[in-house]
Amino acid sequence: MRALHLIVEGSMLIRAGYELQFVTPSPLVMLLLLYTHPSRADSVEREQLSVSPDMPMDVFYDAYGNRCARIAAPAGTISIRNDCLVRDSGNPDPINPHASQCEVEDLPAGVLHYLLSSRYCEVDRLSDIAWQLFSQTPKGWARVQAICDWVYSNVQFGYQHARVTKTAFDVYNERAGVCRDFTHLAMTFCRAMNIPARYATGYLGDICVPPSPTPMDFSAWFEVFLEDRWYTFDARHNQPRIGRILMARGRDAVDAALTTSFGEATLTGFEVWTDEVPERTLISTGN
Repeated sequence: MRALHLIVEGSMLIRAGYELQFVTPSPLVMLLLLYTHPSRADSVEREQLSVSPDMPMDVFYDAYGNRCARIAAPAGTISIRNDCLVRDSGNPDPINPHASQCEVEDLPAGVLHYLLSSRYCEVDRLSDIAWQLFSQTPKGWARVQAICDWVYSNVQFGYQHARVTKTAFDVYNERAGVCRDFTHLAMTFCRAMNIPARYATGYLGDICVPPSPTPMDFSAWFEVFLEDRWYTFDARHNQPRIGRILMARGRDAVDAALTTSFGEATLTGFEVWTDEVPERTLISTGN
């Protein structure tokens, strides 16, 4: 019997993947959050994370629902690769200008920790500033958008401004950073205004937008809880985008770090791809 699967009209197919290379002077353990997020499982084909040289991988799910792998790597060169096809709706990030803000006493208990300070999001240090900037904006969607507008207009993007220790308070003072810095500052302002905000990272290709002259990279954005659900916002690009593929979520970049090394590891190779591919009008499986 032969099964026929017709491609859904209006959707798109995206090829996403990466190849990373590290040099390690001694054996170490690495945590990898390098899979597509389990929430996209039904739309992902042929995903297989591979490590060279071949070594066992302990695959598990962390406290935030991210799919992770733990490897014990020998000294030398380590290559990590993934390549998959992702079925995407082809729709931009949802917009709901009428989404209201929940009072803290009405928030689900499971989202309350996304109001608190975290490693890169010092709500206590930026709370007064946030209220000075945004207390006169309408609550809900309009307030989050005002925060994104401010960060987008007041922070300069540039890879030369990146450093692993940079916090939201640093970004506010220096007014420069990369996508994760835009995200941390916007999230901190949201939390200071009693809007739960969580960090997100993954693939974001130049789909239906002018291509960027810089090499493809992973991207960071954030999600806020309004009314009864999470919505995607992106202070770096400040516009709805198509083809966003989530890999990991957490309180900030600590929880969603795509690689964490317990020992010295130098990144010596880095390539990411996220491209729309031509539709296959019909897939045939079976006999």
